[in-house]
Amino acid sequence: MKKHIDPRHKRRQAAVKQLFAHSFTKQKATDASTRTILKKQSTINKLIGDAAPLWPINQINRIDLSILQLAVYELLSEKEPVKVIIDEAVELAKEFGSEASPAFVNGVLGKIVEEKEIKK
Repeated sequence: MKKHIDPRHKRRQAAVKQLFAHSFTKQKATDASTRTILKKQSTINKLIGDAAPLWPINQINRIDLSILQLAVYELLSEKEPVKVIIDEAVELAKEFGSEASPAFVNGVLGKIVEEKEIKK
């Protein structure tokens, strides 16, 4: 488990919370990366939908979708190694999601990395 005092982990937690809240209220995001994710949401959601064809976007648990949106944004920005991004997403899924969330998040992100040939 990640140390909860790690500032990068805290930023990711905050981003997931803002994305999750936005899925209900469409409130304005305060974090710059969250605003960017929301601007690119249709592109990000298309990648997620293509990687999980049995789960339409509107049927994915909202917290899982928020975690996936953050992770896909990070994968596309290529600021962190792929392994770190996926590991962080799985940790967030363990922290915020259901029992099945970590495996689902890991599987979707793995498929996106494989299909988009994102550098590992």
